[in-house]
Amino acid sequence: MVPARVSMASIGTGAAAGVTRRFKMLSKKCVWPALLMIVLTLGAWCPATAQENSESLKVTGSLPKNPLPPPATSGQIPLNATPIEPQSSPNLNVPNSGTAPFEHMDSVASLPQIFTRQWSLTSEVPPESLISERYIRSVDQEARALTLKEAIYIALRNNPNVAVATLNPLASIESIRVANGNFDPNTAAQIDTGKTVVPVTSIFQTGTSTTSAVSKLYDWNFGLNKVSSYTNGTFGVTFNNNRSSSNSSFSGVNPSYTPNLTLSLSQPLLQSFGWRFATISVRIAESNQKVAQWTYGQTLQDFVQRIGNEYWGVVLNEELLEVARAALRFNEELVRENTISVKVGTLAPLDLQEAQSAEATAAANVYTAEAQLKNSRAQLRQDVMLNPKEMFIPQEIEPATRPNPTEQVAESEERALEMAVQYRPSLSGLRESIRNALLQVKFSENQTLPTLNLGTQFGLSSTAGTTPCTTVLGGIHGNCTPSNSTTPNSGAELPFSGFYGDALNRLWQFSWYNYAAVLTFQMPLDNAVPRAQLAQARILYEQSRMQYRAALSQAVVDVETGIADLYADVKRAQATAQATYYARQALHDEEVRFRVGMATTHDLLQFQEEQVQAEGNQVQAEVDLENARLALWHAEGTLLQAFQIDFQLQDPRETPWFATF
Repeated sequence: MVPARVSMASIGTGAAAGVTRRFKMLSKKCVWPALLMIVLTLGAWCPATAQENSESLKVTGSLPKNPLPPPATSGQIPLNATPIEPQSSPNLNVPNSGTAPFEHMDSVASLPQIFTRQWSLTSEVPPESLISERYIRSVDQEARALTLKEAIYIALRNNPNVAVATLNPLASIESIRVANGNFDPNTAAQIDTGKTVVPVTSIFQTGTSTTSAVSKLYDWNFGLNKVSSYTNGTFGVTFNNNRSSSNSSFSGVNPSYTPNLTLSLSQPLLQSFGWRFATISVRIAESNQKVAQWTYGQTLQDFVQRIGNEYWGVVLNEELLEVARAALRFNEELVRENTISVKVGTLAPLDLQEAQSAEATAAANVYTAEAQLKNSRAQLRQDVMLNPKEMFIPQEIEPATRPNPTEQVAESEERALEMAVQYRPSLSGLRESIRNALLQVKFSENQTLPTLNLGTQFGLSSTAGTTPCTTVLGGIHGNCTPSNSTTPNSGAELPFSGFYGDALNRLWQFSWYNYAAVLTFQMPLDNAVPRAQLAQARILYEQSRMQYRAALSQAVVDVETGIADLYADVKRAQATAQATYYARQALHDEEVRFRVGMATTHDLLQFQEEQVQAEGNQVQAEVDLENARLALWHAEGTLLQAFQIDFQLQDPRETPWFATF
């Protein structure tokens, strides 16, 4: 701002000329004795008054920083703020390991605890559901003086909206793990036992006089299935075992062990087939996670700009309050002087009433400015959320940074546009969305192919157990030849005697096996559903491309607007500083004229109103200049870098061991 100096010589000359003109007017009315007395009195009083006013109303080019006293009916506005310790830049990157706090109690070792917790659904009460009157009444009375950078750093660490935005990329990371989970081997196990007792209805059932047919069965079966990440085929291994026993005369091996080992493969040959095509869902999930990160980055940019605007809003309201208080003090002094002048009869009561009206208006403006300052402080306080004592109302924030209209501005439109295309998170997110949509098109194209699956199976089987020597049909022996028998109807012993281990050994002899192969084909006649889904995917792809072009056009508008506003606000701040200088000087000169009776109260108030308007315009222009800087950095996508905040896209790729084959 331009400093102003009021010359004493100019004041004296102007005052003398005014008195001379006044003297000539009054001389026509023939009041020489009275005029001579007034002139002599004013001649001794005006220079001293002018000197006093010139010292008290020096124009320095900047607004006073010490707040003036508020009206008696207002609350305390100034804060006894203390500085805060140096703040480091917060780490806002969201690595894959950020999901660790949410993955507790998900291991096999935690299963017993999870089983126990499921019986006590109401044992945990979220703290947000408990309302404490004592907590609601708690207030942290301490105030902190923060620079803009410190306020941004603390807000990024403490504000719950930022924490909410951080959770979106973390949830997307889990979506990638869900997609990889399709290749997680699926194990199965089954153990069962059963017993059946039924009445005997034929002597041939048991060969004895018993009246009940009894059979027992034990099973222990195991299986493993896995989808291949290479071919999208499903491999399966099943290992079934059973032990059976009964009192039936027709059971040649009793009890018997029967293991079965089966290998199977179901392989798509057209639809859902392709080298590594099975991982397309993983790649889509990874692309979605990158989009979530860019969206999070744009949210951070928006939030930092919001904190900056609120910060400068508090500064603006503080300065406007100082202007309003200065105006009120001026009007209070004018009322005091006019009251004295009315009492001594040198001023009409109308001038006093006009001054009193201006004083009341100035007081109302102070009340309004105080309310606006309190509101802006409350908004900044709640967004910064500086709450080390965990109170319901956090600490107040007092801005320690003031606008700097003299800071050099060197921004070119070409460079700003290049920065926007390269660094603006919203544009980066849309570019990733286009790649995502292209993957969706590729998947939908594959789904239009017919379903042609090849299924194969190969199995081994064996048995072992006790081969009893039984007698049936009046002397015919089964499974063996009794040692004391010479009859020709003796049976031969089955070669399956042994235990479970013997059955397993015989399994690998490959003597008993089975195999199967099946080829299935399926396709709707019109193939309407996949064709429609492919068309939808292509439409979404085209939409994403058009959205990017629209966003790019908007980025150009934002950058050009930001540069235009920035340079306009630089010139506006300079112009309003000059306007304030001349308004103060004009008010000073008009006040000198008022002292010598050459100006009325109405004239003086008009000049004082112009000065207040000029000072308010200057404060608004300087704050708008700071906000214009924030807006341009926001349009370029470099707002985080401007405050040394590190944000980089994290690689979401994860390949667990089971997804490698």
